Amino acid sequence: MSAHLAIALDLGTTSIKAGLLDQRGALGHIVSRPAPRIAAGGGCYESDALAYVQTAEQVLHACIAQAGDCRALGLCSQRSSFLIWEKSGGQPVTPLISWQDNRGASSCEALQMHEKQIRELTGLPLTPYYFAPKLRAVLQDNPGLSARLETGELLAGTLDTFLIWRWTGGRNFVTDASMAARTLLMDIRQQQWSPVLCDLFGIPMRLLPQIKSSAGMNLQLDNGLVLQASVGDQSAALIAGIENGGEALVNLGTGGFVVRYLADGQFSAYEYLRTLVYQDRMHRSHLAIEGTLNSIAAALAPYPVGDCQPDELAVSGIYCLAEPSGLGAPYFRKDIGLRFSQPVGDLTQRQVGALLLEAVIFRVARILEDFHRDSAIERVYLSGGLSSLTCLQQGLARCVPFDVYRLSQGESSLQGAVLLAAGIAPASNRVAEKVVVAGGSHTLPEKYRRWKIWLDALLQASM
Repeated sequence: MSAHLAIALDLGTTSIKAGLLDQRGALGHIVSRPAPRIAAGGGCYESDALAYVQTAEQVLHACIAQAGDCRALGLCSQRSSFLIWEKSGGQPVTPLISWQDNRGASSCEALQMHEKQIRELTGLPLTPYYFAPKLRAVLQDNPGLSARLETGELLAGTLDTFLIWRWTGGRNFVTDASMAARTLLMDIRQQQWSPVLCDLFGIPMRLLPQIKSSAGMNLQLDNGLVLQASVGDQSAALIAGIENGGEALVNLGTGGFVVRYLADGQFSAYEYLRTLVYQDRMHRSHLAIEGTLNSIAAALAPYPVGDCQPDELAVSGIYCLAEPSGLGAPYFRKDIGLRFSQPVGDLTQRQVGALLLEAVIFRVARILEDFHRDSAIERVYLSGGLSSLTCLQQGLARCVPFDVYRLSQGESSLQGAVLLAAGIAPASNRVAEKVVVAGGSHTLPEKYRRWKIWLDALLQASM
């Protein structure tokens, strides 16, 4: 018997990593290399696709050398990064265009009148970050590429599709359901490419890869491995972090997201994002609802929040919002970003930072409150760099009526991908510490109730 159950490969934006899952369910032998440099300019974010492939292969081979006779592979990928390549030989004809790339903004402007329909079909907002708006813009700017795609001379797909195609010698032009669900081209209810969406974006459905289940792929790769699972990176982190049921995950990093699984067939009435997390080996779809906070790290960066203490919260009557690029789900309000209810010119940097931390805590608490109203939440798990702040941990634990834990496990995307490949239950071997509320002050929960009233009035007045 092999000492290892599966290998995982994480195709990240800044780094590419691989690791091994042992018989005890522990992830180890992690190998990491920097991803190729992304050139940014004029809203475009591009890198060398073949250099990316080469680095991914180096990382994977270094891990294989430690894997013994283990051959099962789980893959997780940055979502919405894509390229166009030649079907004959696999030579890229575009750079690897990052999910960060903004060239799809023109597509979003042109399709603004269809935003409600797009959100209803996909569960997602119309933004430039996704595959469809960017591909539409590339094809409109390069009519020759469109013609060559139509004839089958070229192929287009997200990063996972390109690597699977290369590593199977061109035999498999596929993506998994979780990646397809983030393109703005898949009907989240039917879980197939949507003719309506393809028509809106001007992308013929026949150009798109086959959608497969995220687990149980069983694709033989030319390097001797068998690809058993492929999934988007955020989906992988969710698989590693929480169980299906009464749990929610709060990830606080550059931005923030609050997510929980939906019951079978359930679609919340709230205007949150809906996403297909993964399809299991039995082709069952696991859906989730997601609230988002935009650019919170950028809002906090100028202020000394690292050592902020819980007793520094709720010391003033000023309310605020901490999302410079506009409110995320469920509001989707680009016109309301970083906002204070009163001038803060006479406050110290530390006091302003505490107000911004309050805003993050309150936004997360309100999302959880909505989720809890739909279906009871029992536990919340925190992850991401900002979750290490004691002030955020304590503040959230004081404002919600359920237990809060902080995940201390590293490499959550690798962990989720390898669990899926090995057929092990989500959140297996999860490492988390409960946040114990220090003190019994009701000041912050009381301010949270007043903040909700202020926010509702602000939203109404700005309509």
